[in-house]
Amino acid sequence: MSPAKQQVNNIKTSIPRHVAIIMDGNGRWAKQLGKLRIFGHQEGAKAVRRAVSFAINNGIEALTLYAFSSENWNRPAQEVSALMDLFIRALDKEAKSLHKHNVRLKIIGNTQRFSEKLQARINRAEVLTEKNTGLTLNIAANYGGRWDIIQAVQQVAQQVKDGVITSEMIDEQRLGQYINLCDLAPVDLVIRTGGEHRISNFLLWQIAYAELYFTEVLWPDFDELVFEGALNAFAQRERRFGGTEPASIKEL
Repeated sequence: MSPAKQQVNNIKTSIPRHVAIIMDGNGRWAKQLGKLRIFGHQEGAKAVRRAVSFAINNGIEALTLYAFSSENWNRPAQEVSALMDLFIRALDKEAKSLHKHNVRLKIIGNTQRFSEKLQARINRAEVLTEKNTGLTLNIAANYGGRWDIIQAVQQVAQQVKDGVITSEMIDEQRLGQYINLCDLAPVDLVIRTGGEHRISNFLLWQIAYAELYFTEVLWPDFDELVFEGALNAFAQRERRFGGTEPASIKEL
């Protein structure tokens, strides 16, 4: 078998079940064109559609996108307001399309800080798609990995306080039941665009054994070829999970 054919076969048998993406570079992309940052966010929404379509067409089970971190509230008020408006419009526009393509939409993060209008849009979109059985699309909004772990600890601590369990019963498995995305396959691959090489408080618990892929491509330019390149790199990795023998996706 030729090296090219072998590579194609490796990709087909090593498709990650769960991909998470840190979508970075919208503002810099707009700045390069002499435009406002919100223009970059608007173009970034188009890249989201491409990524979702690619995930569906390539049999990825779950796609988690970092849309708005808990630290992003520190950005200029005008930009934050524009982002919230964009989020509302995107939910209104995309929910029916996602439903049509059998995509289940989940918003993870502390949504209580959002306006009642946005919270209502989130609930409506989630209810519309909750019974779909295709790709699970998770949008991390007002999300932080540390917040996620803290809220899980608080829930387990409440169980101890209520006498449901003892502190000795707290272990990784029990705590993990309260971490976001616990009902999905573990994250296999984290992609970060924009050239930065850091995690930025994203899914700290969930990506413990994920493969990391960094690209210089700014998020609005993220397309099928870049996504495919990340999968190509993933297919070449040997995942050992602390052991000495590589583990295949099918074994997980």
